[in-house]
Amino acid sequence: MSELGKMLLSIAVVLAAIGIALMLFSPAGGRAHFPLGRLPGDFTWRGKNSVVYFPLASSLLISVVLSLIFWLIHRFTR
Repeated sequence: MSELGKMLLSIAVVLAAIGIALMLFSPAGGRAHFPLGRLPGDFTWRGKNSVVYFPLASSLLISVVLSLIFWLIHRFTR
């Protein structure tokens, strides 16, 4: 049962870190002024009554960064 508790606590810490990063780097008022969601490769389609965002480059960047972070965590906890 203690392993489940450790795992849930680790997930909560990771989610909190992601939430803080999103607050800092968000395009609508983030303090770091990082253009997440407005990178080259992020597609926007503006219709007559709708707007569709497809953040391809931002998603790839976040995926690479998170993969590197989790790889480092795994490497140092062995």
